[in-house]
Amino acid sequence: AVVPDLARKLPGRGLWVAATREAVATAARKNHFARAAKAKLTAPVDLADQVEGLMRARLLAALGLARKAGDLTFGFEKVLAAVRAGKAAWLVEASDGAEDGRRKLTSAAHSSPSPPRILMLFSSAELSLALGAQNVIHTAFLAGRGAERWTLDVERLAGFRPLFP
Repeated sequence: AVVPDLARKLPGRGLWVAATREAVATAARKNHFARAAKAKLTAPVDLADQVEGLMRARLLAALGLARKAGDLTFGFEKVLAAVRAGKAAWLVEASDGAEDGRRKLTSAAHSSPSPPRILMLFSSAELSLALGAQNVIHTAFLAGRGAERWTLDVERLAGFRPLFP
């Protein structure tokens, strides 16, 4: 059976597909995995949905680890200060957050010396659970190696869904 392995750690032969919903769905539907492996394989019909769900979970877990490592800050004033200082690599906004706060932060991001990239994919409940805090709306992933690794995963997820609501 075909199993998504985002961490690339499972035993067995790896089969690569472009990180887009269309490529994964087509490969599963047309049985390209079996042809590439030269063996009888079955791919779940919802493989693209599984991959997207695993990528979302991986990004949220990485946010939690970044918080513990000190690479993440949250709360409007702290995030605003990080953005204005040019220290933020990513501005992560809750998709269900108030438009006023989001507008102020994105305005500050655009006028920053090194503007952060912006992600509005997760709800406040998802961010709060991942970070172990209550009512998380505004988050900044500070620039560094952790943000660079996280960026690769965000770019992969962009092939499956838009990064903004």
